[in-house]
Amino acid sequence: MSNLSETWIDGFCRYLSAVEQASEHTVRAYHSDLVAFWRAAGELDQVGTGDVYRYLAALGARGLSPRSVARKLAVIRTFYRYLEREGWRQDNPARRVLAPRYRPGLPRVLTVDEMSQLLDGLVSNRTPLGVRNRALLEVIYGGGLRSQEAVDLDLDAIHWATGELTVKGKGRKYRTVLLGRPAMAALQEYVEGARSTLAARSSTTAVFLNARGGRLTTRSVRRIVKAALVVGAVRRNISPHWLRHSFATHLLMNGADLRAVQELLGHRSLRTTQIYTHISQEELGRIYEHTHPRA
Repeated sequence: MSNLSETWIDGFCRYLSAVEQASEHTVRAYHSDLVAFWRAAGELDQVGTGDVYRYLAALGARGLSPRSVARKLAVIRTFYRYLEREGWRQDNPARRVLAPRYRPGLPRVLTVDEMSQLLDGLVSNRTPLGVRNRALLEVIYGGGLRSQEAVDLDLDAIHWATGELTVKGKGRKYRTVLLGRPAMAALQEYVEGARSTLAARSSTTAVFLNARGGRLTTRSVRRIVKAALVVGAVRRNISPHWLRHSFATHLLMNGADLRAVQELLGHRSLRTTQIYTHISQEELGRIYEHTHPRA
């Protein structure tokens, strides 16, 4: 294994972190995918289109889903596009490689009742961490935030008078997020009380803090969601991103305009947001079947 390939991968990952503002989780995933490709295909300065095809075929033969294979191809293609821009390669061997076809799965969501059950289960915990947890989940669901966006929030991002947040999304793209009364009330209670207790030994400007006064991590957010499921007796194995999916679906179910939801989510393409219309139609069908007397 050459130092050149390692240098290229490390440089690309630094670029993702510093320029693209990718999350730590994303950078680790890209690094892992590229190292695996390097080990299988050989030195990255010598890789050709045939090597990329053979690598993807091997992944498929090992049972990897077409969706996962397509994702790994996208990583390789993005990596070589970066090398071209830097002048380290004159071509992109993955540019003309066709991704396997797959039907994107619908994002999984909680029902409105399950969402209420999850959040209401946190009300009784009046400890500083309990108040923080409720505020965190109210903000993620109430504003449709990604976990990384929630943990990146600083105090000056909160606009109390208008009930808005300034959120830094993917690619350093900022957007304004609206919060409803329950989320703003939970956030205000946390910031004015519990946060001061958690920040006693810290000078950080982060909104959501851990028990030591440092900025919360996305890994911690996952643990908080898992614990909230148990407390709220919600019998679903969900990730924090389900809250964002649920936010979009519930808005559309109640008549929100698709482009408005696109803006609130920070999607670059309307096509990305359109997938939620399928979910809302499915959910409306279930509601009809369970509630209409002649369904």
